[in-house]
Amino acid sequence: MQIEVIRDVFPLAQVFTISRGSRTETKVITVRITDGGVTGWGECVPYARYNETLDSVADEINGLPASFSRMDLYDLLPAGAARNAVDCALWDLEAKKAGKPAWQLAGLKQAPGPEITAYTLSLASPEEMEAQAAKNAFRPLLKIKLGTPDDMPRLEAVRRGAPKSKIIIDANEGWSVDVYKDLAPHLVNLGVSLVEQPLPQAEDEALIGIDRPVPVCADESCHDRADLPKLTGKYDVINIKCDKTGGLTEALALKEEGLKAGFDVMVGCMVGSSLAMAPAVLVAQGALVTDLDGPLLLAKDRDAALVYDEAGVHPATSALWG
Repeated sequence: MQIEVIRDVFPLAQVFTISRGSRTETKVITVRITDGGVTGWGECVPYARYNETLDSVADEINGLPASFSRMDLYDLLPAGAARNAVDCALWDLEAKKAGKPAWQLAGLKQAPGPEITAYTLSLASPEEMEAQAAKNAFRPLLKIKLGTPDDMPRLEAVRRGAPKSKIIIDANEGWSVDVYKDLAPHLVNLGVSLVEQPLPQAEDEALIGIDRPVPVCADESCHDRADLPKLTGKYDVINIKCDKTGGLTEALALKEEGLKAGFDVMVGCMVGSSLAMAPAVLVAQGALVTDLDGPLLLAKDRDAALVYDEAGVHPATSALWG
């Protein structure tokens, strides 16, 4: 088994801003695993919030033994970006060797179909966000990056720009419990259907027992199945991202256990290419919310990129992955 670690850079179509900062490009790790003349590949996005860098992720992958299985990865690498790229590359490799699509190997009952995906509006001034919303008002689902002391004017501006779109909010840990309580009634009035991670992960105990008129989704607070017990009573929805779970294997397992535990499921992403989204489309089948818009934010994507149209994000062809 031969592993190749590649650093790729994708320029963004426009500056992308959240409460933690701005960027004009996304830097990813591409992993190619070759065995028996067959090559599978996967992608991950190292995330500073989880103390990951391109160097640290590359080092983790390069430190792997000469041979291992997908299940071996649970003991070899922690949940996170490095394991994600390797796990997804192994899924692609297995599919190619077996001559079967990854969805069949994953045990899905039917072929995956398109899922309506959110489209993210970058954090900006109310005027700029209203213009972004108006430009994308044809989209059925918009996601707004918030998490500042001046969020209401931004939210109201987006609603003016896109009066018919469904809206979800990602506060990126930027609120306090008092801010959430103050904003919640206004979120209802403005038709917001979901709030992602309103409080910092270390402070989310404050969500226990408070009124949640808009469903609250765990993002930074939920990585893999080990997190589920401590989410009960705080959150209504869990956001599953392959870069957090450490790959498709754990993402599918987290979805199954999360649903059994009574949580609804959102499937999200970091800002990556179609290669990073392809495995997540399998997890997104039937999810309450799909947020796999990474490629829509890029100026240039992979070859054989995912198709996005009025039906949503379509599953990958074998020319891309799986």
